[in-house]
Amino acid sequence: MLRSVLRRAASSNLYPQSSLHHPTHLQSKFYSSKNPKPLDAKARKANVKSKSKSTDSAAVARSDDFLSASADDFQAARARNLAQDDKDPSLDVGANNRPLFTSTPSLSQLTRKDACSYFKLREEKLKAVLPEGLPQGMIEEFRESMRPALLIRQSFLDLRDNFRHVVDPLTWSSLGKGPKVRKQIVLDGPVSCGKSIALAMLVHWARDEGWLVLYVPKGREWTHGGLFYKNPETGLWDTPLQAENVLKDFLKYNEGQLQQLPCQIFDPIRLGEGAGVGLMKGVESMALPEGSSLYDLVQMGIQYTQAAVGVVVRLRKELSLVKDIPVLIAIDQYNNWFTFSEYEEPVSVRSCKLVHARELAMVNAFRSMMHDDMMVGAFSHSTAVGKLRADLPEVPVDARVNFPRYTLDEAETVCYYYLRQRLVRREVFSDENWKKIYFLSNGNGSEIRSLVPLMQ
Repeated sequence: MLRSVLRRAASSNLYPQSSLHHPTHLQSKFYSSKNPKPLDAKARKANVKSKSKSTDSAAVARSDDFLSASADDFQAARARNLAQDDKDPSLDVGANNRPLFTSTPSLSQLTRKDACSYFKLREEKLKAVLPEGLPQGMIEEFRESMRPALLIRQSFLDLRDNFRHVVDPLTWSSLGKGPKVRKQIVLDGPVSCGKSIALAMLVHWARDEGWLVLYVPKGREWTHGGLFYKNPETGLWDTPLQAENVLKDFLKYNEGQLQQLPCQIFDPIRLGEGAGVGLMKGVESMALPEGSSLYDLVQMGIQYTQAAVGVVVRLRKELSLVKDIPVLIAIDQYNNWFTFSEYEEPVSVRSCKLVHARELAMVNAFRSMMHDDMMVGAFSHSTAVGKLRADLPEVPVDARVNFPRYTLDEAETVCYYYLRQRLVRREVFSDENWKKIYFLSNGNGSEIRSLVPLMQ
C-alpha cells in the first residue's frame, strides 16, 4: 500500500517544468538551421506514450530508492535503540514479569525450568561449533530479531535427554518410567516447526559434551549438483565433489579427535573417477598404512579426488567401530534421500531415467538406520520432495517422531521476545493481538515472526 501511494505521488508531479526558456533555433554547426517538421498524430501519440513510460519508470525507481533508504534508516535506528535497551535489565521480562532469558550458561545444564525462555548465544562460538553452516531458519531468526538467541523448547530438551540417556543409561533408570529411548530418530513435522534448529542445537550440545559428530546441514546437496559417474564395480553412482566437501566439513571441527582415533579397517580403498580428471592410470586401489588414524583416512580422500567417495564409504564403517567416545550422525534434509536425485542415466539415444538417491554411493552408505549407532535425521519441507510413506525403507518403524509447532505458552514467550527486540510497537501490543497472530499462523514460527510487526 505504501509503495503504491509513493508511486502515484512520484508520478504525479515530482519535477515541475523548468522556468528556463530554450532557444528554438541555434545557428551552429551542431544544429540544423531548418525548421523542424511538424509531427503528425501518430508520432505525437507515440511521443506521449514514451514520455509517460519513462516518467513512470523513473518514478518507480525513485520510490523504490526511497523505500530502501527508509528501511535502512529504520534498521539502523532500531539497532541503536536495542543497544541502549541492553543497558536496562528491567526490559528483559515477558508475560507476568517472567524472565525472558535464562541464566543457565550451557545447553547441557538446561532443565525443564528453562523451557519457554531464550538462551543467549555468541555468534563467534556458534560458527566455531557449527562450521558446516547454520540452518536457514536460525539465520533468519538472528537477522530479524537482531540478537543471537533461541527459544528453549521442551521438545528440544526431550530430544537432547533421549541421546543423553543412550550414552548414560543410569541417568534414565534413576528417573523411573518414561518415553522409550531411541538410538535412531527421524524428526518429522509441519513446515517451520523448528526441526532444523533443534537438530543444530543437538549437534551444538553433543560437541560441547565431547562427542564425535558428523553433521550434514544440507543433505539435499548429496543428491544435487556436481559431477557423477557410475562405478562399474559397485554399480552405484559416485559423486566425488560432494564427497570431498563432506570430508572437509567433517575435518573442520573434529580434527583433534580424528587424530586420536586409530583406523580399524585396513583394506585398500577402491578408486573411482575423480572430479573432472577421470580414473588414475594404472592404479585401482590405494592402501592405507598400518597405524593410520581417522585423520589420515580423511586426508587421503581430500588429497586424491579418485579416492574421495571410497573414503566417505569407509568412514561410515569406521564410525560404527569407534568405542572410545560417543558418535552421532546428524543429517538435515534427510527426506531428500528417499526420492529421486537430479541426475539422469541415458537409456537410449532419446531418453534418460532419473537416478534414485539410494543408487548414489554416499547416500547408500549413510541412509540406513538399521544399525546400533546413534543417528538423527530431520525432514525439511522447504526442499519440497513430496509426501513420503509412513514406513520408510531402512528406517525403524518407531524412529519417526512428530516435532510440534509452537504451543500457546511458547508463542506467548516468542511474541514478548519480539516486543523486547522492537519488532512491534508497545502501544499496539496486547494479549489479544498476539493470540490472534498465534491462531492465524497455527503456531508457524516464521509466520509469527512476519506477522508480529503488522499488529495494529
